[in-house]
Amino acid sequence: MQTFAAIDIGSNSCRLKIARVVQHRLRVVHEDREVTRLGGSVFETGLVSPESMAATLRALKRFYKAVQTHGADKVRAVATAAMRDARNGRAFLAWVRDETGWEVEIISGLEEGRLIHRGVMSHEPGTSGRCILIDVGGGSCEVSLSEHKRLIETMSLPLGAVRLTEEFLKTDSPTKEEIGRMKQFIARELRRASRKISGERVPLVIATSGTAAALSEASRTLIAKGTVKTKVSAASEMTPVRDVRRLTEKLTKMTNEQRSAVEGIGPRRSEIIIAGAHVYAQLLEHFALPGFRYSAMGLRDGILAQMLAEQDARTTVHRQFEEDRWEAVLETCRRYGVEPKTAEPVRQHAAQLFHDLATVHHLPAEYETWLESAAMLRDIGKFMNYQGHHRHAQYIIANSEIYGFNPAQRVVTSAIARYIGKSRPEPQGRTMRQVPPEEHENVKRAVVLLRLAVALNQDRASDVLKVRVRVYPKRILLELSPGRTGAELELWSLRKEADYFREIFRRELFVTLV
Repeated sequence: MQTFAAIDIGSNSCRLKIARVVQHRLRVVHEDREVTRLGGSVFETGLVSPESMAATLRALKRFYKAVQTHGADKVRAVATAAMRDARNGRAFLAWVRDETGWEVEIISGLEEGRLIHRGVMSHEPGTSGRCILIDVGGGSCEVSLSEHKRLIETMSLPLGAVRLTEEFLKTDSPTKEEIGRMKQFIARELRRASRKISGERVPLVIATSGTAAALSEASRTLIAKGTVKTKVSAASEMTPVRDVRRLTEKLTKMTNEQRSAVEGIGPRRSEIIIAGAHVYAQLLEHFALPGFRYSAMGLRDGILAQMLAEQDARTTVHRQFEEDRWEAVLETCRRYGVEPKTAEPVRQHAAQLFHDLATVHHLPAEYETWLESAAMLRDIGKFMNYQGHHRHAQYIIANSEIYGFNPAQRVVTSAIARYIGKSRPEPQGRTMRQVPPEEHENVKRAVVLLRLAVALNQDRASDVLKVRVRVYPKRILLELSPGRTGAELELWSLRKEADYFREIFRRELFVTLV
């Protein structure tokens, strides 16, 4: 049984979740959380303070011991808004690497939203219809629209509870002027979000993370005491928008000591709950949403689900992950003016060559995905300029948000797509310097396969060639079946690749018509 560990280094707290794979499902065996307020100094000065660094590292060392105790086979640690903004974030993560050995990945706000969506969809019941997901963290707020468990749209807004508290709320209790400025800022960001996400015909709203948990619990507590004259549906456990607004106004008038005494909030959450509550109240009202249902699922669950999907092809989450990832590739094609149907023949030939030449190239299995993706995305650089479009394609792939591809995987995919013109992968080249040295040979081999696939498709509209691959100890034979328009151009293009094929694979390449 494999064991996975997911670590979320957030702006307000660090979280750990360890899960074991049992019968193709995840079973949580350990959880931990520590409020470290990593983003407190970042949102004020742009730097992580030494105190926040020390507190976070102490928590991560405790997590490290738990990971070792449970014998985790794979660990993925991610950092979110605070590390995205901190000028000294890289130095801090290097310190973390020295102490724990973990390579912490700084994920974008959009990737954060996608992973939260995956975590909720994998575990939360009743999410098969249309729903909106809201996660108000310490540094950012992710809002996602989901339909039939598919992510339709996601946005990351700078509306984290710690960020807003540091920037706007300087007194306890906050003044009307402070609250007014903060509400104006929230309203501005929500107007930006409404250009992409609509709350129409959304019957379900799911909120995750600590702020939502605190508001949900505090709302029920105040209702039970009769402070708020309303009623919560026991069946849905939904916190209505009117309760969120009333609770927000009540908390705003309290001192920090009074807020900390409210059941469900506590002493550390009380310091930032006003900002978080105002975000929820304004967001629900802005999109005309009925309220929210709290879910304990979140970013860590999405990380674990993705690790399971990558490791176990027999799981439902694996199939969903592969479908979502491929849809992201197709959407990137369409965004940059490439019709997927025109790129599909190259992808098919690249996949065929990957399998037929497996005993020759010896590439890891995951390279099939990177190769097929590069085949689809290789021409997106023409959107910028036909001249040098291979360089443009490499830049776009490496720097775009493509679901299911982490930065390192995008770099490898972009490098494969880069070298299908006259240039060749060189260790000191700008592109290859971004690729880990241990992947250089694999990238070269994948480049050769893609060049052959491109050579097999010389602007053919619908008359796709069939190719048969014969593997011999010292040579490779490609037998082409000519289409209606012949195959002379493809024959010429493939023979041009023979020298480079010999250089990489130490075998002769012969091409013939049958």
